[in-house]
Amino acid sequence: MGKNTYFTGQPLYAQLLKLIDSQEIARISRKGLHERYVKKLDGYSHFVIMLYAVLMRYDSLREIVIGMLSEANKINHLGIDYMVKRSTLAEANNRRSNEFFEQIYFSLYRKYKNDLADSRTDKAWERLLHIMDSTTITLFSNVLKGVGRNPKHGKKKGGIKVHTVLKAEEGVPYNIHFTSAATHDHVMLTKLKLTSGAFIAMDRAYIDYKVFQELTDNGVFYVTKMKKSLRYTPLNGHFLVNKDGLVVLSDHMIELKKDDITHVSRRIEYWEEKKKYSSVLLTNNFELEPEEIIAIYLRRWQIESLFKQLKQNFPLRYFFGESVNAIKTQIWVTLIANLGTIHNSV
Repeated sequence: MGKNTYFTGQPLYAQLLKLIDSQEIARISRKGLHERYVKKLDGYSHFVIMLYAVLMRYDSLREIVIGMLSEANKINHLGIDYMVKRSTLAEANNRRSNEFFEQIYFSLYRKYKNDLADSRTDKAWERLLHIMDSTTITLFSNVLKGVGRNPKHGKKKGGIKVHTVLKAEEGVPYNIHFTSAATHDHVMLTKLKLTSGAFIAMDRAYIDYKVFQELTDNGVFYVTKMKKSLRYTPLNGHFLVNKDGLVVLSDHMIELKKDDITHVSRRIEYWEEKKKYSSVLLTNNFELEPEEIIAIYLRRWQIESLFKQLKQNFPLRYFFGESVNAIKTQIWVTLIANLGTIHNSV
């Protein structure tokens, strides 16, 4: 590879742009009236510049502008006819609604989701499995409320929490919601809409008896890790099945109560050899073998890998604006870049 690692010299950037329909982006921009408050920089140019900045891992608006200037003779083929200024880009990040970039993400997701589906799945539940989790991005300024107590010296940093839901067979989020870092995870559980027969795997931060009962009534199966402090009443015998190489220690029905809510669940305890301790799962599915319930929960590695991949490949350490809109805009563009990268690797 030559010294030029920008537009034409960076294969990844060129590949991602081939996935983008500029006419579709223009339609989204006109439909949402996203051009109303940003006169100098149209939606497509704004998106292309932000995608370039994310892929190049730039840390500031100044770096973006300098990088664009150094490649001034190579940007016409991208459909950009305006050399952006720092003040113009800052204004666009603050004033063009992040919903514009959100719509671009979901437009690409709908277009390419069939390409992402894994045809190698051999379990019936794998095509019905949804995975939910969140990741927190620390902000230097307290634009959004951070999590935890204030440190002894000064105030805690702000933070934004990205709640995501993905299908196991696709591996990319189809449901994304932003909140302050201080917002509890289970807020996303109330927004979840799943069809009968679906499975949802999540960690113990989402335990909510009322929602669990609603999922059960709707025919949706959950699998989550049990909190150590959770109190319950056994409904049948506690039995050990750890024989012939099996790792399951117990499997029985329990009753959970809180206020006026009573929920019947299934408690499965199993031994994790690598970690040298046992873990306990809760589920409302009483039909599958315990090994399959454990396998469903362990598929949560997909969403954890996604967060790790995002933070390694597109580190969100610095933001090109301090407004909530600018921060969300950069996260949406990062998600778009990751979606395109995963699509090209399929």
